[in-house]
Amino acid sequence: MRQSDLHGATKSPPPFARAPVAGAVFGGLIVLGCVAVSANSLLAFFSLGGLIIVGGGVIAVAFMSFPADDVHAALYAIAAMLREPDSTHHRMYRDMRNIMSWAHVIKEKGRRRLESGLNTTDLDDPLLQYGLNMVLGDYTPDEVRSMLTTAAEAQYERDSVPLDVLQAMASHAPAFGMVGTLVGMIAMLRSLDGNVAGIGSTLAVAFLSTLYGVTSARMVYMPAAARLRQQVESRSFRNTLVTEGMVMLASNKTPTYIQDRLNGFLPSAMRDYFNSLSNSEPQTTPRTMMPRLRAVGP
Repeated sequence: MRQSDLHGATKSPPPFARAPVAGAVFGGLIVLGCVAVSANSLLAFFSLGGLIIVGGGVIAVAFMSFPADDVHAALYAIAAMLREPDSTHHRMYRDMRNIMSWAHVIKEKGRRRLESGLNTTDLDDPLLQYGLNMVLGDYTPDEVRSMLTTAAEAQYERDSVPLDVLQAMASHAPAFGMVGTLVGMIAMLRSLDGNVAGIGSTLAVAFLSTLYGVTSARMVYMPAAARLRQQVESRSFRNTLVTEGMVMLASNKTPTYIQDRLNGFLPSAMRDYFNSLSNSEPQTTPRTMMPRLRAVGP
């Protein structure tokens, strides 16, 4: 997934999230605690050669296996792993309210009025732009569904490539750790007839590469892949809501019908409807009050 797809080209980075930061700190403390117990110095667990072999080898193989843009997106996902993800549910709620407002305009004034009203708006989401073009182009609901489903599936496939990059990096890291260990052991064997006293330190440095490979795979690449997978799946789910909304716009459904249909995509606490099974008042805007036409942000 491209960086601009997730956060927008002009947006500032989101703030750090508490849970992943706490997990990273806790995991780091566990590793450093084991180091402090088993060694007199933290420098005993530092090997520049091992870091270069593991880190450089993994990145080199990634660029050899995948397009450069997808590798850059995967590396960005590692950097963004500790930051707050986009609120997909709130974005879906905004999408639902905007689709309802567009349906209201179509019902009251027709599609041409909606088209003129959208000329001054700035729709940043490509799928929303594509869907509105289909609706305003007088395509049938089945045609709108078919084309938007194809666009959403193609976007899902593109967004999944950086996920494949991270999973490949996680599988390659332990292998390059073994490469570093073999290099260190070969260097140790070549020095057996020389300085025997240095064999212990050379062997320790050799095994550090394996430690780097396993640790980076489990604490960097795999968590970043899991976080990215959640974002890709959330975006795909949101695209399903947009597709359903555009199909109902093309079918000239009422705003109330669209609201009831799209509420099923939202968590129960965010659903905007009047609960006829309860005596309590609705928590959100009543059905009779349609939202005003406005621009949709990412």
